[in-house]
Order: sequence, then C-alpha cells, then structure tokens
Amino acid sequence: MSSPDPVDPIEEAPSRMRKGIYVLPNLFTLAALFGGFYAIVMAMNNQYESAVIGIFSAMILDSLDGRVARMTNTQTEFGAQMDSLADMVSFGAAPALITYEWVLKDLGRWGWFAAFVYCACAALRLARFNVNTSVVDKRFFQGMPSPAAAAFVMGFVWLITELAIPRSDVSWVCFAVCLYAGLTMVSNVPFYSFKDFQMRKSVPFAVIVSIALVIAVININPPIVLFGLFLAYALSGYVVYGWRRTKGLPTSVISTSTDEPDEKGLH
Repeated sequence: MSSPDPVDPIEEAPSRMRKGIYVLPNLFTLAALFGGFYAIVMAMNNQYESAVIGIFSAMILDSLDGRVARMTNTQTEFGAQMDSLADMVSFGAAPALITYEWVLKDLGRWGWFAAFVYCACAALRLARFNVNTSVVDKRFFQGMPSPAAAAFVMGFVWLITELAIPRSDVSWVCFAVCLYAGLTMVSNVPFYSFKDFQMRKSVPFAVIVSIALVIAVININPPIVLFGLFLAYALSGYVVYGWRRTKGLPTSVISTSTDEPDEKGLH
C-alpha cells in the first residue's frame, strides 16, 4: 500500500495567505472604531471640528471593511459582530457624547435625555439590522442607517461651528436634531441603500462628469453642502414612504426573499 503523496508547500501557500488576509477587513473596522474614539477625545478637549472629522473618517472606513471582505473572500461572523460593535461606538455613543458636550448639557436633564435617546436608538437599530438581515429588501434600509444618522447630527455640529453661531442659540435645535435622528433610526421608514449600485458596471460618461461636479460643489463650502446632502437623505425616507403610500405600494421593506444583502457592514 503506497504512502500518501506529500503536500506540496507551494499549494499550501495560497491557503495560508487566505487565512492571513482575514486581518485586513478587521483593520478597517478597528480604524473606524478609532475614528469614533478619537472623536470623543477631541470633544472632551473642546475641539469639535476635529471630532466631526473623526466621525466622518469612521464612516468612510466603515463603508470599506465589508467591501474589502467581499473582494478578498474573507467574510466571517466575527467580522460582522466586530463591525456592529464598532458602529455602536462610532455612530451611536460618540455622536451622543459629542452633542452632549457641545451644547446639550446646557439643557440639563433634557440634554442627557436627547443624547441617551439617540444612543439607545442606535443600539436598537443595529440589533434589529443584525436579526433582520435575511428578510429585508436589500434595496432599502429599515429606518435610517446609523452612519447616516451620525452624519446628519455631526453635520449640524460642523455647520454651526463653521458659521460661528453661538451654541446657546441652537441648543433646542440640536435637541430636535438628535431626537429626529434617533427615532428615525428605529422607524420602519424605507431609506434607499444604494446596494444595487454596482461599481464594476460601465456607466455613461455623463455620470463621471456629474460626480466631478458634485465633488466641485462640495469643495465650495463643505459644511453647508455636506449638511444639505445629509439633511436631504434624512428626509428622503419619509418622502419615499409618502410616495409609496400615495401609489398604494407596500411601505414595508420586509420581503419574502432570503437572499443576503450584498453589504452586511453598512447598517
């Protein structure tokens, strides 16, 4: 009886590399977590523009970790759970603490009430996303995604800071912004997910020109333009909801499909 052929070390190399690459998407997740932690530290030092930049950086990194995992075929349950925990810090606890330190603390108990409502709703939003992943229509989010909610709240902080408006003049406006963002996260309002937009497909030349124009417009005055975009998205879900109701279409994003959404890392 012949002995089994020895394993070729060259054939083992791709397997070892494949296992080693698993650290790559988690590095993006940890970097996004650091962005949220950095934002909290900057807020404690009254450097609110730096805190906003930390949250926006976390958003960019959070949008990349899932894509990197798919490109390298390194999706794991550990990575999905790690991503949700990082999102809770960067898009849940961090914006709540930043806005509280920024102006909500001047409102006393109402201030921490608004901050806690936002933080709690972010946690509920992320938990619901994790359990509803397989039954939600991948074209829509069930409620506003937590990165978009954080961008909306932090965009408001950046706008007021850039315009040098006294914080005391907008304390109740910030209160309303936090409550709106938090409660919208746990609503059943459908928000377009952009998951059906494929980066690998060819697009008309006009699309590239439009992207260049958008970048140029943002560069004119980033705080105003970006907050305008975040505000438009924060309202878009209710517009879609009203339009679907008017047309007699289903307003729920729960579908009978069991297909996994393409992007598990974007909540």
